[in-house]
Amino acid sequence: MNLDVKTETLSNETKMFVSGEIDAYTAPQLKEALMPLVEAQEPSVTVDLGGVDYIDSTGLGIFVGALKSTDQNNGTLRLVSLNERVKRLFSITGLDEVIDIEERREGAGK
Repeated sequence: MNLDVKTETLSNETKMFVSGEIDAYTAPQLKEALMPLVEAQEPSVTVDLGGVDYIDSTGLGIFVGALKSTDQNNGTLRLVSLNERVKRLFSITGLDEVIDIEERREGAGK
């Protein structure tokens, strides 16, 4: 399965739309797109995972790294539109306690 990543930059926030499967094979593509966004000064990044059907520990690790980077740069990272299966992985691992996860996307047209 492939991974599709699209980014939309607004005046005060960057939105990333991810679809497909996030695993050891596709994770480098996600990391390459996400890390520069969260390494900016005071980043505000929202990642829409509505199109993601599967995520493994490699993918979870990328979000942990992204969270650390946003914290170091006084920014925010938010995940939105997770399906039940993906959301459950964040819950089982306890990552839903440290990463801002919202049920639905906010005013997104996609």
